[in-house]
Amino acid sequence: MRMQRSPELTAVLGLITCICVFHTTTAIDIPLEVLSHINIEQLPTITAQSPSSLIAFPFDESFPMTCEAKGNPEPEFRWTKNGQEFDPSLDPRLMKEENSGTFVIPNNGNLTEYQGTYRCYVSNKLGTAISKEIEFIVPHVPKFPKETLDPVVVEEGQPFTLKCNPPKGIPPLQIYWMTINLQHIEQDERVSMGLNGDLYFSHAVEKDSRRDYCCFAAFPRIRTIVQKTAMSVIVQTKKSDMSPESANAILERKPSLLTPSTATSETQLVKGEDLKLECIAEGFPTPQVEWVKIGHQLPIKAKVENHGKLLLVPRVEQEDSGKYMCKAKNGLGEAVHYFTLKVEEPPEWVIEPESQLSMIGSDVLIKCSASGTPQPTITWRVNGELLQGAPAPNRKVFDDTIVLRNAKASDSAVYQCEASNKHGTLLSNANIMIMNLSPMILTKEGEDYSAVEGNGVMMHCNVFSSPPSTITWSKDDSSESVEGPRLTIHDNGSLEIYSVEKDDTGQYTCLAKNTEGSSAVDAMLYVKDPTRIVVAQEDLQILIGTTAQLSCLAEYDKSFSNDFELLWEKDDMKIALNNTENSRYFVEDGILQIINVSHRDQGVYTCVARTPVDRDTASALLMVLDVPDAPEYLVLSEHKSKSVKLKWIPGDDHNSSTTEFIIEYEESQWEPGNWKELLRVPGNHNSAVLKLHGHVDYRFRVSGLNAVGRGLPSEPTERYKTPPAAPDKNPENIKIEGHLPHEMDINWEPLLPIEHNGPGLEYKVSYRRQDVEEDWKEHMVKRHSFVVKNTPTFMPYEIKIQARNHQGWGPEPKIVTGYSGEDSFFWTCPQEVSSVPSAAPEDVAVEGLNSSVVKVSWTRVHKDKLHGHLGGYRINWWRLRSLVASKKSHGDKHTLTFPGDQSHATVPGLTPFSEYSLIVMTFNGRGNGPGSHPLNFKTPEGVPEKNPVFRVTDVQKHTVSLVWAPPLEPNGILTGYLLEYQLINDTEEVGPLQTVDISNPDTTKWNLRDLEPVSKYKFYLRSCTTVGCGPVVSEECTTTLETSLASIHGGISTQGWFIGLMCAIALLTLIVLIACFVNRNKGGKYSVKEKEDLHPDVESQGMNDDTFCEYSDNDEKPLKGSQHSLSREIKAGDSGDSLVDYGDEDVQFNEDGSFIGEYAGRKEKRVSAEIKATIQTPA
Repeated sequence: MRMQRSPELTAVLGLITCICVFHTTTAIDIPLEVLSHINIEQLPTITAQSPSSLIAFPFDESFPMTCEAKGNPEPEFRWTKNGQEFDPSLDPRLMKEENSGTFVIPNNGNLTEYQGTYRCYVSNKLGTAISKEIEFIVPHVPKFPKETLDPVVVEEGQPFTLKCNPPKGIPPLQIYWMTINLQHIEQDERVSMGLNGDLYFSHAVEKDSRRDYCCFAAFPRIRTIVQKTAMSVIVQTKKSDMSPESANAILERKPSLLTPSTATSETQLVKGEDLKLECIAEGFPTPQVEWVKIGHQLPIKAKVENHGKLLLVPRVEQEDSGKYMCKAKNGLGEAVHYFTLKVEEPPEWVIEPESQLSMIGSDVLIKCSASGTPQPTITWRVNGELLQGAPAPNRKVFDDTIVLRNAKASDSAVYQCEASNKHGTLLSNANIMIMNLSPMILTKEGEDYSAVEGNGVMMHCNVFSSPPSTITWSKDDSSESVEGPRLTIHDNGSLEIYSVEKDDTGQYTCLAKNTEGSSAVDAMLYVKDPTRIVVAQEDLQILIGTTAQLSCLAEYDKSFSNDFELLWEKDDMKIALNNTENSRYFVEDGILQIINVSHRDQGVYTCVARTPVDRDTASALLMVLDVPDAPEYLVLSEHKSKSVKLKWIPGDDHNSSTTEFIIEYEESQWEPGNWKELLRVPGNHNSAVLKLHGHVDYRFRVSGLNAVGRGLPSEPTERYKTPPAAPDKNPENIKIEGHLPHEMDINWEPLLPIEHNGPGLEYKVSYRRQDVEEDWKEHMVKRHSFVVKNTPTFMPYEIKIQARNHQGWGPEPKIVTGYSGEDSFFWTCPQEVSSVPSAAPEDVAVEGLNSSVVKVSWTRVHKDKLHGHLGGYRINWWRLRSLVASKKSHGDKHTLTFPGDQSHATVPGLTPFSEYSLIVMTFNGRGNGPGSHPLNFKTPEGVPEKNPVFRVTDVQKHTVSLVWAPPLEPNGILTGYLLEYQLINDTEEVGPLQTVDISNPDTTKWNLRDLEPVSKYKFYLRSCTTVGCGPVVSEECTTTLETSLASIHGGISTQGWFIGLMCAIALLTLIVLIACFVNRNKGGKYSVKEKEDLHPDVESQGMNDDTFCEYSDNDEKPLKGSQHSLSREIKAGDSGDSLVDYGDEDVQFNEDGSFIGEYAGRKEKRVSAEIKATIQTPA
């Protein structure tokens, strides 16, 4: 710091802190930095004092009378008590601290002698500070006087009052009326307690007679309750010699007021106090009390209590002033009372005197004014003395203002202004300091400030001087003051720059000047890049028990590399990370991991990225998903014989809405302990009516279901047993079978035990012929089957089965139709009789749905031709040829079975662009009927199959050679190939997809050029027809760093030495081959290796350990055995056209009628040698 100091000054500075009626005034204080340079004397300043009222409660050990102060020189303390000097050091019972005005009154004797009003004076040679008055109150123990009270005798129907007259004590006071057994006296419109504690009776009744009316007075602050002597009341009833009509009659009378006793009254309250007005009336019938405000409505905040007898207006304001009226009335008349309310106010500052620092020779004005009702009186003091006792020639008082003319250093003092009325006192101290001082900059020299670009920064320049200094700021040793719309110099000297820019970086100088000198200080500003969260976690839903990951990535100024922090908070509380085994929180690379997430982990997670100068945050809501909690408070209601209503309160759905509630039951007779599902209701319901069976002892439970799963079930309900009832239903799934020609077996599913609805269950079986008119034949059985004997062969019957128990019959049963037994080949005479269907479906037609699916339709076979129960229809089909080649080659036969009475069916899995033939037949329980006439049809063109072979054969620096084989099933006429490739180096991004459209279908090889060296590529190939392109096969390969010798052989092939070398190699090869041929003719044997060399596998071509290629399509395996002969013949049996073979295959039909829809044929064989021939065709 650079400073030009004026001659040393000795000045006077003081600070008084005064606390009066909840008000604090802070005076001018001298900074410690100034005191370290200049020895400045200070006025005494009181720093701590006792409250204005100090009550000596008997349960406290001691009572400190506090007075602490500071000053230079060290201040001295003295006390006054009731306006007289009081020296605590002269009383050995008082405890006093050194260098302090505080003394302590111990609670070990008679405290009454210390009761009074105290004030502390703090003085040094510069002046005196005074505390506010402190009243020390020693409460006495309140007591009711000992007295003998005569009984209160009152005639029935007359009013009376029981006086309490509680003793005085520390407020608040609470009054209770109770019996000697501490039972409260019941209060109502007739009997009530007034504000003064008296108990008022509007009229006496006989039950008011008792001998133990006790008034209790409670003083909570001193923890004391006192009791008045019990009072006795005797109510005299009417004499018995009166007529019965008037013996118990109470004479009616109009109201009159028991309190207030006068017609009008006046009430004064201080603003903020509660207004309580009461009117208690006597009369018979009991009067009702009403309240009004004359000329206005009652205040909105007004309340009526104590059965209408008390009007309460809390915290009154000036506008609550005015006239109020209470009116007590009954049927005979009314009584009124008028209240006049005046609201007064304690003193409040209008202008509070302020501490000032002024230069020598200036005029000083000290103003002080206050308001209140009544108007407060203003009293001025200086250094604790009235102005009259400390005159000064240059001081004048004008109403509420003191003027110091041509002030001198000796005029420095503490001025007190006291404003008082009957409701309180305000005291304020103003430190008036008169001195000259050159600027002293208290801010350290060379401060470094860091600010974030775009934010604001405040550079400080704290100056102490008299008179006040002029502050200017400059940058980088420039003499020009900085200015601009983004810069502000505040009154305290600080320079604020808004929206900092990079160009604001530099050295700044603060210069302070006044008449006494100048001073300057430098500061350095560095502008930093802002901290930003660039990857923030979005709201996350996570299953309970799993691991949650929350990501956060931030950018910040690199100069803060050692000071940057990335923190995580949960619900605004920092997450304490602990890397022990039991910790569930881990942070690595900005990712917060929460292991084994539980419900308590749900909340708002905030990522905090911070540096010493700024921070950025990003929050995300973590929602923990779980199955619903078990429902609670299950209640059964609306009990009926076969139903009951169940209600429940759903459990927490844990952030996944409950979609269903599952209601289960358990019964105690048939399967006790086994819970079964009864009903499901939507998740927005919390009740359900349950349909029940009779004669069952139920209990129920409920569980919730959401997207996560099913929650735990609730606690079960109490048991509910339904009464017995007739069956609700009859047997179902009735089956009629004819195992023998002249019998009919009837079977059915028996009713479940819970469906019996009562004891004694049995079944009535009724049957009759359908084709003739006859009566029902009936049989009662207890089992669930019945055999009808001596039936005609394969005749229709009507059957019905009805349940019955001891309570009655079940509902009217449905009629079902069945057939008696069929003919059988084993039960006929020696001639052979066929029992299979005798006719084939007609009008067979085929409709193509797509290239591999057709719809087959036919005309049903008449039932007379079925010779038994219709089992269904079968479709047999086989492939005749591919439309690509004209040569016919029968494929394997395929079969689909369609149970039931069908007239059409769908045949899938056909090969596109092929010719097929099919037949349709029906079948019954004995076998297949004859097939229809074969129908030939063609399937349209489709997309080709995958290419069986796709390889990379030559890899160079910029080129790659690819070879492939055509698809085994082109499913149409090939139009070409679609070749695509792209760069797939080990990065997150891949290169653009390049496309090569090969229009020649005979092409099986392609060279790709202009590739990047040492780069990984992926190649995709699809075969195409006019319909579209088929599935893709792929291959990956990495280009080389250098071009191989094979690729440059063209450059040296014209060299003479190279031609000679090649000729020599060819000659040697020819000699070796001739020798081998001669050796073979002599019966020599080739080795296995030689055989393999003579029969090379196409799979090994182009594969070399030196290449970077690998085959990536795991579904496409290399073709094996492709070297086999192409002359393999197809067996005659596989290609025959016999309809017996295609139409009469014996197919077993399941007895339960289940669908048998599966392919019966074998997979078509492929000749792989054809593929080999194609692959070896050169491009």
